[in-house]
Amino acid sequence: MDRKRSRDYSARALVAFAIVLTTWVGAVRAEADLVMLTGNTGGVYYPLGIALAKIWERSIPGSRVMVQSTQASVENFNLLQQRRGTFAFGQGDVMSDAFKGNVEAGFPSSRDRLRMVAALFPNYLHLVALKSAKIATVSDLRGKRVSVGASRSGNELNARVLLGAAGMSYADLRRVDYLPYNDAVALMRDGQLDAVIVSAGLGVKAVSELAAATPVDIVPITPDLIAKSGGIFSPVTIPAGTYSGQAQAVHTAALINFLVTHSEVPDALVYAAIKALYLNLPELKRSHIAARDIAPSAALVSRPIALHPGAEHYFREVGLLR
Repeated sequence: MDRKRSRDYSARALVAFAIVLTTWVGAVRAEADLVMLTGNTGGVYYPLGIALAKIWERSIPGSRVMVQSTQASVENFNLLQQRRGTFAFGQGDVMSDAFKGNVEAGFPSSRDRLRMVAALFPNYLHLVALKSAKIATVSDLRGKRVSVGASRSGNELNARVLLGAAGMSYADLRRVDYLPYNDAVALMRDGQLDAVIVSAGLGVKAVSELAAATPVDIVPITPDLIAKSGGIFSPVTIPAGTYSGQAQAVHTAALINFLVTHSEVPDALVYAAIKALYLNLPELKRSHIAARDIAPSAALVSRPIALHPGAEHYFREVGLLR
């Protein structure tokens, strides 16, 4: 190839690259108003959503992010299916149920627009009981007053699995309340509830506030119960000192939380969002203790549904996906 042809070829290549780059940046700018679906304000999803919104607004040109408090996973996936959100946090087990269209889990048909962005951090199953209720095991919940989370939320689905693993159902409880974390904590402070089941990341605000206000026990969830969960739970430990009055580490159950989007969100936007998340990971980790487990190396540890092409592009670029 002579010099003139070489210069022409190089010029065409630069023009082509510029067009591709402009198209991607333009796509991101076109999707300026983003809706981040989170969870109850007393949980972990909401404060992490606030922190992530700040990162995205600074990193994605022209973006404005609205952080929406919801009933978490089930509602989030239904909203994404309706394209009433851009990104959402949600539990992996619920995400799988949503894509399959599990009626019992709150999905009358397949939520087939859902696309995975990345696995993020584990939910820890917190079984928190008033010390005065003398609840030392899951089986001790028989005849007690228990809040299991909002009806048909991911939290409530987890509560059903936990009780089922112990050979129990709601019929074995004295009273079942379907409450957001903040409301359940208020009732426990007043002695109107004996226990609450909270499925959330470490350092969940509602549990921290409850433990600081009244004597409670973080009740262990044993490996034998986890083995009876049908693969939904895996064993994990809540470190000593995570909550006020918690002198010892507590064995419990965990499952993975994901960042999720839908199929019609532009590839360029998803690429920009996940790249910004990992580039600013130290800032995100400073925002909440639950974020300490977020790492690119763990992003693809589980893939219950299809990966969004924008996320796929990013993970190929950084060598995590071939």
